[in-house]
Amino acid sequence: MRKFLVVLDDSRECLNAMRFAALRAAHTGGGVAILSVIPPEEFQHWIGVADLMRAEARERIEAHFEVFAKWMRDRQGIEPELLIREGDPVSEILAVIREDREIGVLVLGAGTEKSGPGPLVTQLSKSSGSLPIPLTIVPGEMSKERLESIT
Repeated sequence: MRKFLVVLDDSRECLNAMRFAALRAAHTGGGVAILSVIPPEEFQHWIGVADLMRAEARERIEAHFEVFAKWMRDRQGIEPELLIREGDPVSEILAVIREDREIGVLVLGAGTEKSGPGPLVTQLSKSSGSLPIPLTIVPGEMSKERLESIT
């Protein structure tokens, strides 16, 4: 089964990327893998504090994931899988793609700020010619209705 890999973060555009991935998966008989990456700089403390922060970050990610997972299950009939990694986001995204041969498309949401589409979109689009799978960039301001009509 082909999976759509989407990145879960605290950005506003993440919502459109999630919607797009779930809708495309539902229409094509695919699946959705949701990746959340915890940057290593969050754990530059004493070991006990770092362990507590790591546990809290995972709890926050799992709660955030469950909101999207419930919507995907209830509305699209998709059971997404959650992947949590620690490290550099771009490196971890590429590692997941290399490790899971079922991942066929990377879906990212583009920010609408004047500063640009966001660091992941910027970094990954620069190397999109050498990515092993297609990269889909979903505009952050695209309406839910428009997303539904194009998927």
